[in-house]
Amino acid sequence: MFSNYLIGLREGLEASLVVCILIAYLVKTDRRDAIRPIWIGIAVAVFIAMGFGCALEFGSQELTFQAQEALGGSLSIVAVCLVTWMVFWMRRTARHLRSELHGKLDAALAMGTGALVATAFLAVGREGLETALFVWASVHAASDGTPRPLVGVALGLATAVFLGWLFYRGALKINLAKFFTWTGGMLVVVAAGVLAYGFHDLQEADWLPGLTSLAFDISGTIPPDSWYGTLLKGVFNFQPDPTVLQVTVWLLYLIPTLALFFAPVGFASGKGKVKAPDEQGSRPSKAPQA
Repeated sequence: MFSNYLIGLREGLEASLVVCILIAYLVKTDRRDAIRPIWIGIAVAVFIAMGFGCALEFGSQELTFQAQEALGGSLSIVAVCLVTWMVFWMRRTARHLRSELHGKLDAALAMGTGALVATAFLAVGREGLETALFVWASVHAASDGTPRPLVGVALGLATAVFLGWLFYRGALKINLAKFFTWTGGMLVVVAAGVLAYGFHDLQEADWLPGLTSLAFDISGTIPPDSWYGTLLKGVFNFQPDPTVLQVTVWLLYLIPTLALFFAPVGFASGKGKVKAPDEQGSRPSKAPQA
């Protein structure tokens, strides 16, 4: 449940921040007439994301067992790739997200209502589709037959909306670069479990060999139906009897990804050492650059 809460919180907060920045900029520039198209674009993005999630859930139920496992495994891998790209992207851009969005909004205002709707839709829609896919993959991997994973996601999204409102009201100021760094690191750990379980699904679908080659089996020490086994499953997608391929994939993804993510140079350059204007809110936004 905690891992799904984290997904809902982080992904929802990204979308909430985007909405807050767009609305606040329009209010400050006395362009309240443009707020309605922004909300239309946001509503369309949310509707499409929810429809995508429903299509994944209900569409997969009509498939055979092997087809379900093949679909689940394939989409889990796709979801992990998208989330990995997202956390690295946000790691680099969190410090100047506001000025980047202001520039896009200025261009949209000059183009008209349709451009405003498209700007809001694209800004929120990408987050919504990524969230729907990763939540579906995570719930599929960690589901124990209870609604707890979905409850965790819902609570995370609700928290994100509340925090977004506090940001808009100016009641909450945090270092966004540091926030997205540490939540991104935790999300990488969650993604490693989803990826390993995705490969297990492909083994169950007979797409990959090695289903009976177990790396270890500690089911007697950590029973899957125990409270701590359920906790480990829900948070880390832990499995007491993983295959050799699962463990190999988990290690090959987790170790280098975390090393790159927390590195002071390379993909994770600018490790929050410099506080940019967007984190402090002390400088005006820059005009869009050509």
